[in-house]
Amino acid sequence: MFMGAMPSATRQGLMFVLSSPSGAGKSTLTRMLLERDPSFVLSVSATTRAPREGEVDGKHYFFVDHAEFDRMLEGDEMLEHAEVFGNRYGTPGKPVAEAIGQGRDVLFDVDWQGASQLRASQLSQALVTVFILPPSMRELERRLRTRAQDSDEVIARRMEKSRIEVSHWEDYDYVLINDDLATCYSQIETLIAAERLRRIRQPGLAQHVDTLNKEFDALIG
Repeated sequence: MFMGAMPSATRQGLMFVLSSPSGAGKSTLTRMLLERDPSFVLSVSATTRAPREGEVDGKHYFFVDHAEFDRMLEGDEMLEHAEVFGNRYGTPGKPVAEAIGQGRDVLFDVDWQGASQLRASQLSQALVTVFILPPSMRELERRLRTRAQDSDEVIARRMEKSRIEVSHWEDYDYVLINDDLATCYSQIETLIAAERLRRIRQPGLAQHVDTLNKEFDALIG
């Protein structure tokens, strides 16, 4: 079992989840957040699939075999995991715990099932979840077709999957409608700023209040 790092910063970091149906803008928002906010790092998953050309172990994924993946699961080292098209993916907890203990914010690109597992994890106190909705299903379909990457059959499957994903919107802390990318990103910045100021994320506050009380006692003494 992984152990959470002791706080070494003025605040503890966030586990920040962005989820959305395909085409709602999650990938673009994720890229913008990583480019504009240096406190954020992208969560690196472990996977049993083979590396693709240009992928670096430890940067894009931790590449492991099935035996190692099983060992990590049995050792309760994963925050969340899933199987996709015969390949297994999971988030090792130790690097995430170390990052948030150092005041870094970890960005997760997971679906509602991954978000649910993170809520049940040992680090759930650091979790903030955001679901991105499209302005309409017609607009979502238009965005998927504008990509010109998928066949009609694939788009139909993505649309059906989107309906399932949208049905879990109430599970999230925040729900935003991405009808304008700049506005949606600004809203994300606002809620991040608020979450960073939560009392539970500022481990130094108790010591500061204790100092204030001692100063008060000295003043009236």
